[in-house]
Amino acid sequence: MAGQVRVDHAVSSGTFSLDGETFEVDNNIWVVGGDSECVVIDAPHSVDDILTLVGERTVKAIVCTHAHDDHVRVAPALRDRVVAPILLHPDDRPLWDLTHGGADGHLWDVDLADGQTIEVAGTTLTVLHTPGHAPGAVCLHAPDLGCVFTGDTLFQGGPGATGRSYSDHPTLEESIRAKLFALPDDTVVHTGHGDDTTIGAERVLMVSKAVRQRVRARLPGEEASP
Repeated sequence: MAGQVRVDHAVSSGTFSLDGETFEVDNNIWVVGGDSECVVIDAPHSVDDILTLVGERTVKAIVCTHAHDDHVRVAPALRDRVVAPILLHPDDRPLWDLTHGGADGHLWDVDLADGQTIEVAGTTLTVLHTPGHAPGAVCLHAPDLGCVFTGDTLFQGGPGATGRSYSDHPTLEESIRAKLFALPDDTVVHTGHGDDTTIGAERVLMVSKAVRQRVRARLPGEEASP
């Protein structure tokens, strides 16, 4: 159908740097919209890669799931090209400043907040604040499309990475249980890196991992305890 809202996808390659280490990474680019307007989710390595996906459409917003450099590196340059606001949760200011701080630093334009809605091409994206991988990490739930964009909060195979600056594993798992596992099991998970999964598949995986960890933690003689 002409003008029907859709999800467009591409992969862009570059680097991720934090805590003095740099890694080669492939990032998913997600664009949600119709034939005339769209929203870009994250702005990783290449403005041209993003614009190829956007085409001739008007970009209403550049929504950042979090402020690690491989998700926001070209956000200011993309803003200049498409004349659209950058949206980011304010709790990620320390990470944003690592990439775009300094005397000539750029800021984002609009603060994201839990429960906020973003309208595009007749559909709604709802912001879910899911701290843990980063303090201001968010996911974007699109119920009309049956999907959620999770950035680096949840992947195929489990939660995103923690252990680096500004991350916390217990906080991340609680965010996933409280916000993402409240969604229907058949919700498709569009991640920041790698393949899609579903909420149901990741729920089963996290439960099974928790059970195995609990069993391993038991002392001899406690095998039959609940």
